[in-house]
Amino acid sequence: MADEVKTPVPPEGEGKPSAEKPPVAADAKPAAPAPQKPAAPAAEKPAAPAAAKPAAPAKPAGPVPTPWDSPLVANLKKQYGSGLEAQTYLGQNYLRVDRSTIPNILKQLRDEEQFDYCVDLTAVHYPKRERQFDVIWILYSFAKNERMRVKTEIKDGESIPSSVSIWSGTNWLEREAFDMFGIKFDGHPDMKRILLPDGWKGHPLRKDYGIIQQDQEWVQINLGIESGQ
Repeated sequence: MADEVKTPVPPEGEGKPSAEKPPVAADAKPAAPAPQKPAAPAAEKPAAPAAAKPAAPAKPAGPVPTPWDSPLVANLKKQYGSGLEAQTYLGQNYLRVDRSTIPNILKQLRDEEQFDYCVDLTAVHYPKRERQFDVIWILYSFAKNERMRVKTEIKDGESIPSSVSIWSGTNWLEREAFDMFGIKFDGHPDMKRILLPDGWKGHPLRKDYGIIQQDQEWVQINLGIESGQ
């Protein structure tokens, strides 16, 4: 039998047609790289909650009046009873008395208790109160080196007895109280304004007084010019 002729088998990969790449032109530009997507930003951490503010400390209680006891007070209470209240506030002694006891109690303080000097006489306006004004005498005893106050309340439009016959120096002080608050003192020798002109309207230390308006009006009427306020 004739020998069979075996066709040699080419090695793997050889003899297979390969896909040919298309020729590249000499002047062709390389393809631009595909744009890359920007990286996604990292997730932000949630903000920490703000720390709660500490509560404001409680406001300390202020000083309050306390009862004032002394031989002087005991003597006056025997005579005036419930019409007299004695207190001390931050070391300052004062009597709150009924209007009907003025001027008798003032004379007694001068003659029997040696409060021979009236340092000041003034007033305070409380417009929401029924008795809108406190009238206040500030007294001093040279013999005792002691100071005290006497207060009484009056309504708007009420007058009060003058103390000029007790301390002559209250003459100008009562005129000032009249000028600034409109409080009249019965028996005063010359009850008229002392700081402002006679034609001035109103009383500037009252809480409800519009000072700029009144000043502008007076200056316009009396001086014929515009106010500088």
